[in-house]
Amino acid sequence: MKNWEQCWLPDEENREECAVRCEGFDPSGSHRVLSTATEELKRYGRFPKDAEVLIVLDDKLPPESYAYDSGTLKLTVADERGAVYGAFHILREQKIHGGTSPSFGPCIPDNPFRMLNHWDNMDGSIERGYAGLSFFFKDGRILNGDRIRDYARLVASVGINAVVINNVNVKGDATWLISDRYYRDLSELSNTLSLYGIRLFLSLNYAACMDIGGLDNADPLDPGVISWWKERMKEVFENIPNLGGFLVKADSEGRPGPFTYQRTQADGANMLAEAVREYGGTIIWRCFVYNCMQDWRDRKTDRARAGYDNFIGTDGDYADNVILQIKNGPMDFQIREPVSPLFGGLKKTNMMLEVQIAQEYTGQQIDVCYLIPLFKEVLGYHTEAPDAEGDTVAEIIAAKAKGHRVTPGMSGIAAVSNMGDDPNWTGSDLAQANLYGFGRLAFDTSLSAEQIAREFLAQIWPGKAEEVLLPILLTSRATYEKYTVPLGIGWMVRPATHYGPSVDGYEYDRWGTYHRADHLGVGVDRTDAGTGYAAQHGPAWKKIYEDTDACPEELLLFFHRVLYTDRLRSGKTLIQHIYDTHFEGVSEVEANMESIRSLEGILPEKIYGRIMERMERQLYNAKEWRDQVNSYFFRKSGIPDEQGRMIY
Repeated sequence: MKNWEQCWLPDEENREECAVRCEGFDPSGSHRVLSTATEELKRYGRFPKDAEVLIVLDDKLPPESYAYDSGTLKLTVADERGAVYGAFHILREQKIHGGTSPSFGPCIPDNPFRMLNHWDNMDGSIERGYAGLSFFFKDGRILNGDRIRDYARLVASVGINAVVINNVNVKGDATWLISDRYYRDLSELSNTLSLYGIRLFLSLNYAACMDIGGLDNADPLDPGVISWWKERMKEVFENIPNLGGFLVKADSEGRPGPFTYQRTQADGANMLAEAVREYGGTIIWRCFVYNCMQDWRDRKTDRARAGYDNFIGTDGDYADNVILQIKNGPMDFQIREPVSPLFGGLKKTNMMLEVQIAQEYTGQQIDVCYLIPLFKEVLGYHTEAPDAEGDTVAEIIAAKAKGHRVTPGMSGIAAVSNMGDDPNWTGSDLAQANLYGFGRLAFDTSLSAEQIAREFLAQIWPGKAEEVLLPILLTSRATYEKYTVPLGIGWMVRPATHYGPSVDGYEYDRWGTYHRADHLGVGVDRTDAGTGYAAQHGPAWKKIYEDTDACPEELLLFFHRVLYTDRLRSGKTLIQHIYDTHFEGVSEVEANMESIRSLEGILPEKIYGRIMERMERQLYNAKEWRDQVNSYFFRKSGIPDEQGRMIY
């Protein structure tokens, strides 16, 4: 018996399989992905007795798209992947609507790449993993079987078409993934993923030519290095079918890279891109490059500047099969950051947005934090000016932005995965909403956060549970922000674990994340008078961000140093805002717990127990944040709470 759950997928098989007929496909082909689509419809589709579903190929549709006519039961598809996504769309609608699906489409994916990045290690651990151990690796071995197939089914059902299975910090055994030690197992795993139209990607050790190849350098312009990679990539692609390419973290947090040899990031990326070109391979190159050894006394070096400073000068230098993967903000997946200026700055380079659903800094799948509202803000951000057209992040990563020249099909969105071998895949049952929501949003960026949450809940807990949980999900990001870090300041977490409060945890640390609080005020000056970061956003946004009156208030302390006695737009002083929001956040968690208690006896007992156990941990965490942050700023400022509440 399987020890894992189906989440939002249909799990009640038909007593009698419906008939499915396919037209327009080459009869000589194997059509493994198409067979998956027909199997899903036969086993789980709810159609009239003796009905026949027709899947018709239409090569005029864009890749991976589909449309459905409920009257004729005809699913029109662009290709086999489109058949899989269309089949799951029908099953989703049938589950939501109690057995019937309306017509829909054409449904065209907004992003060519819709990818999950797993940070799994080969010993079975997961870096920043909060849902158990890896289901890809154990004790240096690659796993396969029913769990992998069900994983592929789960993520394909929301439109994911590519996965990276190993940690971007490639060390030890993982370096050997590109060797005959693992070719057979990777081939089998890749074949399993391919049943659902998913392409396998691997994280790559940039210095593998030294670590397993015996070379004395990894200079991307060295003929010996170039030759080694060409030979190795020929071998890799010949032995691993369905391999899409590689994700590379270089020159970051101790990882090797081209900077070691005074070369550019483009030099390193292009060397690898040339090695994989003839096999249709793609190099996804992360832009998470910054100085992680800075002196806390240095008030000009700014980690927020690093991505832009390191990459903007190479715009247009990258090969057409290279995609730069850019985090949504300039720092590191905080609850509130400005959008990375690279999205607006790069005009001639393929780009992919990177977000994180693993909740590293947003509650670690203990605290409820539905992240789709955050992702919607990023996707809807106008990179040129608030009222500009054709310049949103969504348009840029879909290769549809005005003034951007990129390679068709070489863009998209990736998320750091929140999955592990826990029975419910994500540890927290409510964290499944981020996995579901990311896939749906990556496929269709026009969906609202509320639409996605409603879809998710209607498939798992319809009725009263849906009514209770929907507002909790939709307000959870704001609640988390209230009891943790104020007005864009970020961090303040315990180093190493990144869970729970430590206001000065990183303040004097080499990683370069500071709030600069003293007895007068708090915040980092990122105007021209400070670090100059605001200028990376271009004239219109620079003007807004540098003006304390115009700057979005939720980012005020990210861009400005503000006195505790300065008044915000609400009329409150900064210090009172800090006190009030932290008390409000705890109160909202308490109210959420009371709401969920009303679901006892309605939710399945084990699910109710799991949710309540994490809510209790969240409440404890929220109180710790409230008390430590408020106490810290009271001791710094000496200014009491106007309402006379206990501030320790």
